[in-house]
Amino acid sequence: MIKKVVSLITLVIITGVFWFAQFQYPNAYLEKGFYTFLAVTILYLVFKSVIEEIVARKIKEAKARYSFRKTVSIIYIVGIVLALIRIWVAQTQTLLVSYGLIAAGIAIALQDFFKNFVGGIIIFVTGIYRVGDRIELNAKIGDVIDIGILYTTLLELREWVAGDQATGRLTILPNGLVLAGTVNNYTKDNNFIWDELELPITYDSDWQEAATTIRRIIAAETKTMTDEAEKEILKLGEKFYLTIRAVEPDIYLTLTDNWITFHIRYITDVRQRRVIRNKLGQLILEAIRTSEMIKIASATVDIVGFPELRLKQTE
Repeated sequence: MIKKVVSLITLVIITGVFWFAQFQYPNAYLEKGFYTFLAVTILYLVFKSVIEEIVARKIKEAKARYSFRKTVSIIYIVGIVLALIRIWVAQTQTLLVSYGLIAAGIAIALQDFFKNFVGGIIIFVTGIYRVGDRIELNAKIGDVIDIGILYTTLLELREWVAGDQATGRLTILPNGLVLAGTVNNYTKDNNFIWDELELPITYDSDWQEAATTIRRIIAAETKTMTDEAEKEILKLGEKFYLTIRAVEPDIYLTLTDNWITFHIRYITDVRQRRVIRNKLGQLILEAIRTSEMIKIASATVDIVGFPELRLKQTE
């Protein structure tokens, strides 16, 4: 708060200096400088000092308060840009022609800046992703921990770490990537994804008993998540065109030359994927260990014959 008061006082002083200077020495540039700092001061007072401080403090939920502050900051910056355009760019036709080449050169040099700026506006307006979402952008996966006007900061996942767990690195991505790239959002409008386990079973196993046992384990462990996911998917269907999909766990078989592959499909919370996978794996292994009718297959080599050996006796 003290920092903002100091900033506001500084802006007021600078505005007063420009006003006094252009009053004593009338000049077009001094006048424009005065109007520029006057606009910045008013916008700072309204958005940063009043709205952001007074209104934001009444928001109790931390994530909502953070998002509100970011939105106010974006509006504040956009307001400054529009004010500068109105004050400095709105010149006569002759002046525009005179500085046309310079403006074009500056636009080319700053094209990445403007692209990232526009991308930041689009992210805030459309809600492609929000702070707290888990996304994949430009082949990078992570949890969004900050969205600025030019860059998005992720807490990186995967890379050298197995499963959907954090590496500890912060990944900074330019917002312009959303204009031409693909954004995968794991948590937008729902917090559940489908996951699969693959388990090879030998042909001499009782595959029907194996399927029944595994299905029972998966159904029991994912019941709560399945019920919640069904509710969220119904809400998702009210917003988008979405065909009805089964959310109950199921098993699909693939016959190979060596074994029967069980594709175990189930719903899990996005942030609990590795934990749930580990727990299900342990329960399935324990059930197989106690059963005499189910065996896990592995790649082995059976020796079915030996070449004939002849020993030559030497005298």
